[in-house]
Amino acid sequence: PKPARAVFLDTPAGFQHKVDQIAAKAVDYFAPHVRHSLDVASFKSHTLLSVYDRQQAASVLRQADYILIGPGSPTYAVSQWQPSKMPDHLAECVARGGTLVAASAAALTVGRFTLPVYEIYKVGQELHWVAGLDLLARFELNLVVVPHWNNAEGGNHDTRCCFMGAERFEALETLLPEPCPVLGLDEHTACILDLATSQVEVRGIGGITLRTLEGAVTFQSGERFELSVLRDGRVAAAGTRSSPQAKPAAPPGDENDVFWQQIHGLETRFHEGLADNDARRATNALLELDRRVWQAQQGIENEEVVTQARDNLREMIAVLGNHLGSAS
Repeated sequence: PKPARAVFLDTPAGFQHKVDQIAAKAVDYFAPHVRHSLDVASFKSHTLLSVYDRQQAASVLRQADYILIGPGSPTYAVSQWQPSKMPDHLAECVARGGTLVAASAAALTVGRFTLPVYEIYKVGQELHWVAGLDLLARFELNLVVVPHWNNAEGGNHDTRCCFMGAERFEALETLLPEPCPVLGLDEHTACILDLATSQVEVRGIGGITLRTLEGAVTFQSGERFELSVLRDGRVAAAGTRSSPQAKPAAPPGDENDVFWQQIHGLETRFHEGLADNDARRATNALLELDRRVWQAQQGIENEEVVTQARDNLREMIAVLGNHLGSAS
């Protein structure tokens, strides 16, 4: 009934010199794409901020109906938030009916344990976990959340499972201090937890994967299932999910939907070519996808759409590499 107040919290990137540019980019994105204003709650450092600045950030968050947290370092964010009241402010936003959106680095912080991505992938530290904020536990969810689940930026090496690679991530799972289900989120994909209806919905261009001691199950975009599946961590309960509804044909003039129909069609041709060992068909699909991405970059498509399409292309190239490796 009242205008909603949306807020961007900058802590995960608080150690970077360009943190203010990151916040400004989020604000600039919201204006034309979400058609809503976005305020900034600046909490770059628990130790360096004055008492006044900490109170200002807290005041903004207490008035927020929607809080967005995104890129940066998950371990830095946890280290700044744990000795503060920030976790309480985030949980209170949800408890009073608001929305908390945790993307990329921030998504890694909300579970029972946090994956120190930079320390392992960039610095070369031994495999380990650090304590997370465990915000989800306040809503009866015992999970480890891992974004960038289907990342394919590595090209000639496996960067799935948030840059860890599948083999290294399996080793990480054995090092968890206690048994805990893992929720993997594909890129450009949202896992929406509706506490009011006890429902989970997947949206975006990918899927989510729930891994437990029982095994693993994947939910694709458009699927819904009971929140109890995540709360109980029981893969067998995934039978309660509903199948995604077929997407309606794109209306005339909806060039964005037409573009994605073309991209997904090429993906289908590529995978069919691999399944049939038809190198010509698979290669042609990759080349055509590259051409479509180039055309989109030169034409009307926005930067985000082009980035998503390029991610799809890189992932297909990685799949091709794995296919050739297994064939040899």
